[in-house]
Amino acid sequence: MIKIEQLVKCYGDFRLDVSMEVPDGRVTGLIGKNGAGKSTVIKAILGLIRPDDGRVKVMGVESSDMSSVVRARLGVALSDSGFYSGLSVSDISKILKKTYRDFDEQWFLAACRDQGLPVNKVIKTFSTGMKAKLRVLTALSHDADLLILDEPTAGLDVEARNEILDILRDYLARNERRSMLITSHIATDLEGICDDIYLIHQGRIILHEDTDIILSDYGVIKADEETYEKLDRQYLITTRKEGTMYKCLTKEKAFYAENYPGLIVEKGGIDDLITMMTGR
Repeated sequence: MIKIEQLVKCYGDFRLDVSMEVPDGRVTGLIGKNGAGKSTVIKAILGLIRPDDGRVKVMGVESSDMSSVVRARLGVALSDSGFYSGLSVSDISKILKKTYRDFDEQWFLAACRDQGLPVNKVIKTFSTGMKAKLRVLTALSHDADLLILDEPTAGLDVEARNEILDILRDYLARNERRSMLITSHIATDLEGICDDIYLIHQGRIILHEDTDIILSDYGVIKADEETYEKLDRQYLITTRKEGTMYKCLTKEKAFYAENYPGLIVEKGGIDDLITMMTGR
């Protein structure tokens, strides 16, 4: 669905240089702290910015040459986009009906009501969570083949985030051929929905892995200096010293648990991965 080859974009001292792809029927996450380059990647995919170098293809078409037919197959929700505050959900529905041939008005209005979005009230009366839900439902409203969602849960409480993630799960479950690229700086949002995850840091992809493998095989080792010196380090990805202890990230936690009795080997998650690889 999406293929990025050596995409380069520079802003002052910041340099984005990434290669990645979103295969058909897969949910791919792009995670990293604020300012890591996530939104720049999204805007390059959508043709909203011109890369300094590299190629970006969406559904086999260069992003700069996307036709209205290709764009009609995209469902997009950007973190910095919104609607005119004087519009209502009913007004937006009318606009979408004119914009997308496959717009499902009945589903859209019903979904808005189910999510507690008043159809006839203007958006300026909506909470932050309600506006976020509206952005996502708008992206889903025309049976898109590819969803591109930039920080759809940013700034929301846990309950509102879970509600949006449930909307996405339900949408994807209704058609397994759909693909999605979703960005976030919240690890738990991606763990339960993504097939694979890219970690971006300072404009570069520093890790790409299947989510299941991260959750099953990755781990964090904690060892004192004497124990650390005896470790076989071939499976250690990165190591940080904290006081007199060593904290190590590994992709082979089973190896260390089996071969070093008494060694502290904790289950790793995406939060641990980010902390160990970026220091944040």
